[in-house]
Amino acid sequence: MSPLLERALLWLALLAVVTSAIAVVWARNENRELFIQLTRLQAERDHLDIEYGRLELEDATWADPARVASVARSRLGMVDPDPAQIRMVRP
Repeated sequence: MSPLLERALLWLALLAVVTSAIAVVWARNENRELFIQLTRLQAERDHLDIEYGRLELEDATWADPARVASVARSRLGMVDPDPAQIRMVRP
């Protein structure tokens, strides 16, 4: 093998090693950034799950039939009709 060919192969191998090293560093950095983003999104998901649970509990409290009837009577002045006032409508 000629010395010129050996030098060319050596430079080519060196270029391949440097390129590979840069690719490894880039991939690790990308992996680190994505992991940080994943952790942040998981924390946000957990926070939203907690808030959703609170909202479901609040919704169940506001929609309780006894509470609705109480509010209807106290704030809106609604009362149950007398049986004589009830009329059946048939199609």
